Amino acid sequence: MLQLQYASNSNDSHPNSAATELVAPQFVQEIFNAAIVYEGIIPVELTSFAADYNGSEVILNWSTATELNNQGFEIERSKKSETDDKNTNEEWELVGSVQGSGTITKPKAYSFVDKSVSTGKYAYRLKQIDLDGKYQYSNVIEVEVIKNFNYYLKQNYPNPFNPATNIRYAIGNKQFVTLKVYDLLGNEVETLVNENKPAGNYNVIFDASKLSSGVYFYTLKTAEFSKTNKMILTK
Repeated sequence: MLQLQYASNSNDSHPNSAATELVAPQFVQEIFNAAIVYEGIIPVELTSFAADYNGSEVILNWSTATELNNQGFEIERSKKSETDDKNTNEEWELVGSVQGSGTITKPKAYSFVDKSVSTGKYAYRLKQIDLDGKYQYSNVIEVEVIKNFNYYLKQNYPNPFNPATNIRYAIGNKQFVTLKVYDLLGNEVETLVNENKPAGNYNVIFDASKLSSGVYFYTLKTAEFSKTNKMILTK
């Protein structure tokens, strides 16, 4: 903050002498206003930036804490090469834009949907553009796209087993998944998966060392798929 003070006369000999000349009120006000403007400069402060693949498209979400003269954002994308995992030779392309909020001092959320994606790994970044044409880039985030993924629940292996076995499954898009084990009476004996999962292949190891020999069932459930298989524990 600029410091405001009275102007002293050159004849004052004591540091605590009273000022003999005062700064004009309008000059003080001009300095005060300038100080307010100086302290009030607010950049576009990006607080979050994330990407998520929902099975058919990539959804980008980001938010700002404050903005100053923000014209908007351009969304740039680069597909990562399988032989260049670090993306050192990245080529960026413009895939869309979102209008900014000008100047605001409160949090603001934005989103963009990229529908033109195929199987592979993608990198995204934001190009934030000011009203005067100046711009800056955000950090780079990555997301993996898996197209045409089939749902399945494989037969456990080995089967019969003792005491552990592998259960393989796949889901076609991100969603909530449960994988539970039941006995012959339908009682739930263990929950192996109970959370949101992105599209992909999975392998779960079921350890039945605390259970008795017998026939058990394992059921995979999502919003779009449900299947139950039988397995045999022999001790």
